[in-house]
Amino acid sequence: MPSYSKVVIGLELSFKTDAEPERVEQAKMLVEDRFRLLNPANKNLSKEKLLTFVALGLADDLIMANQKLAEMEEKLDKILNRIKVPDLKQPAS
Repeated sequence: MPSYSKVVIGLELSFKTDAEPERVEQAKMLVEDRFRLLNPANKNLSKEKLLTFVALGLADDLIMANQKLAEMEEKLDKILNRIKVPDLKQPAS
C-alpha cells in the first residue's frame, strides 16, 4: 500500500491508501476547492469549523449520488424485467 505525504489547506498529512496517485491528488484538490468556496476572503472561521462544513457537503454529495445510483439501478431492473430473455438452459420446443 503506497504512502503519501500531502499538505492540504496548510495541514501536513501522512497516510497510506490503495488509491492511485491521481485520485489522491483529485481528492486533495476537491477538499481545497470546497474549503476556498466556504472561506473566500479568509474570514475568521476556524479550520475545524470549515473542514466540518466541507465534510458535511461531501457527505451530502455522497448521499445524493447513492440515491441517484439506486434510482438508476431500479430503472435498469424494470427495463431488464420487460425484456424477458428466454431461459437458455431449456431446449427449444
